[in-house]
Amino acid sequence: MKAKKFIDLNCDMGESYGSWTMGNDAAIMPYISSVNIACGFHAGDPNIMMKTIDLAIQHGVHIGAHPGYPDLAGFGRRAISMTPKEVYAAVLYQIGALAAIAQARGAKLHHVKPHGALYNLAAKDKVYADAIADAIQALDSSLILYGLSGSELTRAGKDRGLSVFHEVFADRTYQADASLTPRTEPNAILKTVDAAIAQIVRILQTGEVITVSGDALPIEADTICLHGDHEGAAEFAKQIQQQLMDFDISIR
Repeated sequence: MKAKKFIDLNCDMGESYGSWTMGNDAAIMPYISSVNIACGFHAGDPNIMMKTIDLAIQHGVHIGAHPGYPDLAGFGRRAISMTPKEVYAAVLYQIGALAAIAQARGAKLHHVKPHGALYNLAAKDKVYADAIADAIQALDSSLILYGLSGSELTRAGKDRGLSVFHEVFADRTYQADASLTPRTEPNAILKTVDAAIAQIVRILQTGEVITVSGDALPIEADTICLHGDHEGAAEFAKQIQQQLMDFDISIR
């Protein structure tokens, strides 16, 4: 594989709610090229959605919808029993809400990336991946679908002729089947910036990621996800950007 010279860097944002604050969106926004904005189901509300869109416009960052399960208490990280039809409707509803606010602020949606437990389900279950891809296609087939690299979700997008970005993670570890290590496992998160940077640089230069078992696994990468909901996320984003530049990899 030819080493990449540029990569999209995305971050989940707009996940505050009312007077409760999650993350430091303003500090992270200058270092990324795409933002995935919560649409009010797992986090966020109309005012937060508008505020985050305005922040993205200010920094020239691509705006994406981040639909999840209707689960504010569990932050969308708990699996909820929903039929594919219900998932289709919920995803369509959330994308439509964010698209309306974006249009009112003079912007346009660029992509859609499912959140949390819904993202993980769609990565493995074709039926739910199809439901999400169908919702995107029905609303706006020009939207890019962000999904776990090599997953059922990216395949569903391609089957429908959607543009697809294969997503890799800077701070998460990988299993032998290219799935992310569950957050319930002690080794799910890479603990240091150096470890995350080493993983990303290897992926971009060789097209491989080292799994938790130590094996090299082929992986495709169009976009890197940074998590903005932990302490030090802004400094992490800044260092990732700088280190990639040092390796002659630009973010765009």
